[in-house]
Amino acid sequence: MVALVQTVAYLGLEARGVEVQCQIAPGLPKFNVVGLPDKAVKESQERVHAALSAMGLSLPPKRITINLSPADLPKEGSHYDLPIALALLAAMGVTDAEQLHDFVAVGELALDGRIIASPGVLLAALHASGQDKGLICPAAQGSEARWASGIPILAAPNLISLLNHLKGTQQLPEPVPGVAEEPGFGPDLKQVKGQESAKRALEIAAAGGHNLLMIGPPGAGKSLLASCLPGILPRLTSAEALGIM
Repeated sequence: MVALVQTVAYLGLEARGVEVQCQIAPGLPKFNVVGLPDKAVKESQERVHAALSAMGLSLPPKRITINLSPADLPKEGSHYDLPIALALLAAMGVTDAEQLHDFVAVGELALDGRIIASPGVLLAALHASGQDKGLICPAAQGSEARWASGIPILAAPNLISLLNHLKGTQQLPEPVPGVAEEPGFGPDLKQVKGQESAKRALEIAAAGGHNLLMIGPPGAGKSLLASCLPGILPRLTSAEALGIM
């Protein structure tokens, strides 16, 4: 049996889909990770082994092969720990592989089974949203992932709570979008004396979302007026904030 779990590879600010394939076959006990993994991904087998041991599970004495497809795409980072563990658990029959088909999973595993934060969760959430899938991520990053859209998000603190949620014996709380701190603005436009035409142009540009070009001699007040513009701009919507990320 081959169990499949979806995850992502990060290429700059782009997330590419990666399929984690796990096969447990007869043979001498061995745990192989293939598919162009870097050092952090190769070391995931030790973290996964320790995390399962902390849950009271032992690996079957067989040949375990993890393939990260597509095999020609470099895989970097520790966020492959969770999808590798889930694929292994599905292949062992501990969890239902069909349930995992509708989710993209990212997250690093601690040796005691905790799911800890890893970079790029927002990119993974945006990718999952584009694929009409949910996201499984660390509990500490649930509020960050919630900014993506209304996709289902399972933000779990550890592997046990995640498995219990998938089995229906426990309910993980729904994450809420994180709240950004109020930005500190510069000078206030009402403190600028004179320059009525320039201030009027700033107000029109801010209200209509227009471009603005200011031309004048040094000392005319161009820099001061420009520093006042953020104070009269409307607040960004969630979609706009993601668009200028």
